[in-house]
Amino acid sequence: MQVTTYWLEHAWLGTHVEPGVSLDVADGRITAVRDGADTPEPGAEVLRGLTLPGLANAHSHAFHRALRGLVQVGSGTFWTWREFMYQVASRLTPESYHALARAVYAEMALAGITVVGEFHYVHHAPGGKPYADPNAMGEALIAAAADAGIRITLLDTAYLSSAITNKHGGEPPDQHQLRFSDGTAEAWAERVSLLKGGELARIGAAVHSVRAVPAAQLPVVAAWAAERGAPLHVHLSEQTAENDACLKVHGCTPARLLADHGVLGRRTTGVHNTHLTGEDIRLLGDSGTGTCMCPTTERDLADGIGPAKALQQAGSPLSLGSDSHAVIDLLEEARAMELDERLRTRTRGHWTAASLLRAATADGQAALGWDDAGRLEQGALADLTTVALDSVRTAGPLPRLGAETAVFAATSADVRHTVVAGRHVVRDGIHTLVPDVPSALSEAIGALRG
Repeated sequence: MQVTTYWLEHAWLGTHVEPGVSLDVADGRITAVRDGADTPEPGAEVLRGLTLPGLANAHSHAFHRALRGLVQVGSGTFWTWREFMYQVASRLTPESYHALARAVYAEMALAGITVVGEFHYVHHAPGGKPYADPNAMGEALIAAAADAGIRITLLDTAYLSSAITNKHGGEPPDQHQLRFSDGTAEAWAERVSLLKGGELARIGAAVHSVRAVPAAQLPVVAAWAAERGAPLHVHLSEQTAENDACLKVHGCTPARLLADHGVLGRRTTGVHNTHLTGEDIRLLGDSGTGTCMCPTTERDLADGIGPAKALQQAGSPLSLGSDSHAVIDLLEEARAMELDERLRTRTRGHWTAASLLRAATADGQAALGWDDAGRLEQGALADLTTVALDSVRTAGPLPRLGAETAVFAATSADVRHTVVAGRHVVRDGIHTLVPDVPSALSEAIGALRG
């Protein structure tokens, strides 16, 4: 068994920053942790700066990266933004999606992200006809993550209707949404059951929203995930229009509808959870349902500021995602969650830096089904992110304040090293598998322009 030793100049160990820590890694896992190592051992891989457990991006739509800049022109609403999104989705093929996702996941690796939760709903060819391989699009995303060197939890998403129309069904998908739909939850389950995971890939499930999955079909998706112990994610109360439609048809909030149909629970994560009632918060907390906040997207789309603190206090674990990729920077997501809450309440200090880092690491990893990641401990997956402490943003503070510096000053540009399964994916700020990430992004996005 080959052992690689990493020497961490400074390591965040969950509660504090420890100088001079050595990690032994074999077969993709940490096999030993030794502190008090003032200097690197001979032959050790040296990681200068502050090393954290790998960052987890718990909510991604990879193809939305092609919208960056475009949807920032002028004003508009979430619904006008959605029309631009549909245009990009209509041009995707398995080949073009692989090229785009590979570049996007490489950008994530440069930002210190070691696992992505891909909320995947572009399943079929335009018009809704399945590809010869019905999972060609999902397999393209899994391959793209492997090519970029990061882990993926493919959250294959049920998307069956365009609107809530009655208690038993919904409005059929419109022309843009036909390629998202399998027709029924049973057909969705049959297709997704054919997907395979691997060393760096796991398969989970998602309910796009209560708008897109009729209430009667929610239990099918929930049962599929429960039978496999798989993560189950759902867009929840992102827009007030979703709440209004659910109340009109079902006489309850989306959170109550999900609870009544067996969707909530400890393997489930609600994404956004922006417009919740006090009862909704209790439902999520009492069931242990997680909350994935995506502050940079929520502010970009003017969605609102969700009750993250109240949710956490009620018992809902917090994770973070970059969602539409207005930016890809988990440190910014962590910082924004605290700063948005400060603006909302006009008070400071809702989370410590350590709490925010846990949301970006261990709790995010758990939300994606990687419970054995997110810690610098013996037996954990050897996924590491190193943030420079000598950049123009991070120079000056004492190293023991590295967690505060990382959360409140650093950006993705300060990530120096990313290690996944014990393998260097980013070394000294350079991606080892995709040497020119900007060119890869430009080429992949350019190919999708109409």
